[in-house]
Amino acid sequence: MPCIFVSRDTFPEVLYRKLSEVGEVRTYKYGKPAWLTVGIPKEVLKRAAAECDALVVFVGDRVDAEVLSAGSRLKIISTVSVGYDHIDVAEAKRRGIVVTNTPEVLVDATADLAVGLLLALARRIVEGDRLIREGKAYDIWGALIGSDIRGKRAGIVGLGNLGAAIARRLLAFGAEVVYWSRTRKPQVEFALGIKYLSLEELLATSDFVVVSIALTPETYHLINWERLNRMKKGAYLVNVSRGAVVDTEALVRALREGLLAGAALDVFETEPLPHTHELAKFPNVVLTPHIGSAAEETRRMMAEIAAENVVRFFRGQRPLYVVE
Repeated sequence: MPCIFVSRDTFPEVLYRKLSEVGEVRTYKYGKPAWLTVGIPKEVLKRAAAECDALVVFVGDRVDAEVLSAGSRLKIISTVSVGYDHIDVAEAKRRGIVVTNTPEVLVDATADLAVGLLLALARRIVEGDRLIREGKAYDIWGALIGSDIRGKRAGIVGLGNLGAAIARRLLAFGAEVVYWSRTRKPQVEFALGIKYLSLEELLATSDFVVVSIALTPETYHLINWERLNRMKKGAYLVNVSRGAVVDTEALVRALREGLLAGAALDVFETEPLPHTHELAKFPNVVLTPHIGSAAEETRRMMAEIAAENVVRFFRGQRPLYVVE
């Protein structure tokens, strides 16, 4: 039977049960919550690649060329995530290794979080909570004034499935929704009644900017100092895509200089983000630890799809989601 290595022993049980239908399942005793983005040691991954036919990994596990070069038996890599920037896909393809992921299923959970972060910023929910806990809230109650969403312009950067789901939610709040995407989506524009703008115009005119674009070499630091400096004065930035889409140093500078009213981030260039990081010092910044998909039902389904991709492969069928 094929050897299948799973990089964590704390995924939902359905993943191990399904995988055992087609192979011998080995796991790494992670010893931490299953969804931390801290990867397992590279030497463990290299050994697994050398000994097994399949790897099942998560976003913190760096499957780079060094790991792949050890994988003389390796045939498939299944990541329990929609993003796959932690895998050297080009090198895997060169070696004839199939890469699969779990898109679509986590769209609603992540879209809900994106809007939750936007609401937390606009209505200063986290600041209010903090002040209550410090016993200071009613001393400055009249000053804790936020912003409405109704009637404001929300610009979405990246209109894939996630961006479209965020757009639908913000329209329900009465926002005017505009978007920029590397590929224009006229059908979605028509269906939702939203408008396409250039990235520069979107940044300059939006009260809220929500980043939901995939990380690629082209989108690395897409939101840099120059673009942050072009944003509408007093706008809010929300990032639920990948941390490296936003230049962290540039964002800190923009916040320090008062160019933005606030920012909310679920993803970071370095994960986990140190609690001493400069971003954590701003009262108008909301930070969550990469929990876009952190709904029980969503994560169970992600695990099931990741396993199903492997099961289908070893049964001679096409996996549900192949990274092309």
